[in-house]
Order: sequence, then C-alpha cells, then structure tokens
Amino acid sequence: MVANLGKAEPPAARRGTRRRRRRESALVWWAVFAAFAVAAWMLHSWRVALLGLLVWCLYQFLLVPTLCRIATREGHSCPERARGRLFACGPGHQRVKNDALWRLAGLRNPFRAKGDAHRDTGVVVYSPPVRGRLAPADRALVLLAAAGTIVTVAGMVYGFG
Repeated sequence: MVANLGKAEPPAARRGTRRRRRRESALVWWAVFAAFAVAAWMLHSWRVALLGLLVWCLYQFLLVPTLCRIATREGHSCPERARGRLFACGPGHQRVKNDALWRLAGLRNPFRAKGDAHRDTGVVVYSPPVRGRLAPADRALVLLAAAGTIVTVAGMVYGFG
C-alpha cells in the first residue's frame, strides 16, 4: 500500500453524530445587563437597577450556556452542554445535581426516593455526595444569584411601602 502524498483526503465523517446549534454570544447578554445599568444610572432609579439584577439572576439560574459538570465513570466532569446553572444534561445527572443543590442549601433532598442513594449515573468510584459536588464557580454564582434574588424581592417589598 502506497501513501497518497499528493492529495489531502477529507476527514472521515462520524456516524450517528448531529451538528449542534450555535449558541448566542455572551456579549449580547452582557450588553443587556450594561443597558440596564446605564438606564438605572441615567434615570437615577434603583428600581431599574433591581430589575437588571433580577434579569441577571434569572440568566444565571436558567439561561447561561454552561456544561453539565457531573463526575463521570472516569472521574472527569461531564462535557455535555446544559442551559442554566440549575440544570444538567440528562435525567440521571439532573437527579445528582438536584441533590447537590439541596446540599448547597444545607438540606437533604426531600423529593429523592428512598432506594435512590446508589442510582446509576455511570460513576463507580465516587460516592453520591462526591460525584454531585458543584464546581466552585457554579457554587459561587448560584449563591450570588440567590442573594441577588433575595435583594430584589426585599427591594420590591420595600418599594411597595
């Protein structure tokens, strides 16, 4: 067999894969947050600033493009995409992430089934508390978004009075 030295052959197509839709740029969202900040500054309105804070909190909870990050069988983080810091890539990983979020709040998950402690998520080596541990960046931003939500609700209550 002789190597083809003259032409570069196209890479072989992988079977069973689909092309992922491209996500919007994070710059669009940060432009929206900057617009809220500029509007609050120009209008001297703390209510507009609170609305901008609420939009940022909802973005962090529900809309930010991120990764699943649940520990896999090999001990690496799951590389699948997820939308929002509260969500995972699939139902098995979502149950593990829900447990981690309840632990972040200092509580046990009251909605978990009794015999669900050793559920199959593809993890052999790690116990459920270890594999469901949130990444430090996710933990910090979830806590900041929760604090921002509390500040926004308190500001709305204060604004009604």
